[in-house]
Amino acid sequence: MNIILAIILGLLFGFVLQKSGAANPQRIIDMLRLKDFHLMKAIAVGIGTSSFSLFILLAINVIDVAHIGVKASYVGVIIGGAILGLGWAISGFCPGTGVVAVGTGRKDAMFFIVGGLLGAFIYTLLYGSLKTTFLFDSLGGKATLAATGSSKYIALLPSAPAFVIAGGIAISFIIIAWKLPNSQSNQV
Repeated sequence: MNIILAIILGLLFGFVLQKSGAANPQRIIDMLRLKDFHLMKAIAVGIGTSSFSLFILLAINVIDVAHIGVKASYVGVIIGGAILGLGWAISGFCPGTGVVAVGTGRKDAMFFIVGGLLGAFIYTLLYGSLKTTFLFDSLGGKATLAATGSSKYIALLPSAPAFVIAGGIAISFIIIAWKLPNSQSNQV
C-alpha cells in the first residue's frame, strides 16, 4: 500500500509542479535572477503550509514524533548544496522539476537527469576515499531548533515548544509569499 500511496503523491506533486510552471527552466532561472516571483511565492506558501500542518499534526498526536528524522550536518552538505544550487541556476532544473520536465518531453531535462545520475554514480565510486576527508567533519551533529518531544536530538531552544517556533516560521513564509510582487518592476 505504501508504494501505491507514494506513486499517487508523486503524480500529484508532479502535476502541481507542471501547472505552477516549475518544469519550465526559464521560469526557474527568472526566479533565481529575481525577475519573476511566481514560483518563489508558490515555494514559500508550500513550505509554510506544509510546515504548519506538520507541526499541528505533531502537536495533536496524529503524527508520532518518532517518524520525524533529522539529518546530521557536516561540511559536505554545505559544499553539496552549493553545487546543487549552481547546477539549478545554470540548468533551470532541480531534481524534482527535471523529472517533471522529462515527462513533458523536454530533451534538455533528460540530459540534466542523466548528468545527475552520473554524478551520483561517481560519488558512489569515490565515497570510500572521501569518507575520511574534511567533507564529513561534523557541524554540530543532529539538532532541532526547538524541543520536538524526542530526546534523540539536541534542541537549540529547548524551552521553546516546536509548534510555536515552527508556526512562527511557517506564518513568516506565508506572509513573505503574500508580500512578494508577481514580477520585478522594470522601472529604473
